Amino acid sequence: MSLDVPALSGVDRQTLREQSLHKLREAISSGQLAPGTRLIETELSDALSVSRGTLREALRHLVQEGLVVGDERGRLLVRALSPAEVDDIFAVRGALETLAVETLCSAADRTAIVQQLRAAVDKLRDPDQPISELVEADLAFHRRLCELTGNETLVHSWQHLSGMTRATIARSGPEQALRNMDWQRHTPIVDAIEAGDASRAREVMRGHMQETAERIVSLLQG
Repeated sequence: MSLDVPALSGVDRQTLREQSLHKLREAISSGQLAPGTRLIETELSDALSVSRGTLREALRHLVQEGLVVGDERGRLLVRALSPAEVDDIFAVRGALETLAVETLCSAADRTAIVQQLRAAVDKLRDPDQPISELVEADLAFHRRLCELTGNETLVHSWQHLSGMTRATIARSGPEQALRNMDWQRHTPIVDAIEAGDASRAREVMRGHMQETAERIVSLLQG
């Protein structure tokens, strides 16, 4: 297995674990480690230049996030979501983020909120940046929607789904992922919040989630 990453050496074990976790997340989200890929400890530890113990800690975290699963023989694989799982994930995300946009539409400091969200959308505008950076920018936008509500339970619930969200991105493949992360699909969400139009914000967010789920499901079933 070839991972084009710099050696992770000269730092403490905790930092090595975090860096390994980041590199593996990035490789899965970008499709470098495709859904269904078997994760072999010896190959990954060599690629990342970390001990197998440190690697196991990172892999355990990915299992908890839902990005990695074990098969009946105990082997670890990159999670390959089914169409039904994709639908379920976007249904829950839709509910959470619809609550977020409704809350933001009635926020007293909406002008400052909109400025932050537009800045987050701007990070999606460069189609030539690595897909791994686009993935992080897309996730950052949706996470920020939740954070700006000030509702910690909402943020925690969204964070709990973040690994599964990455799995949907990996499952869609690079070409479809780029379409789903297009900045122009995100601007109407911010426009509705800026207008304080909760009804419109609900409609746009639900459409955003439904369209994304339908595209991925159609790809999987095609």
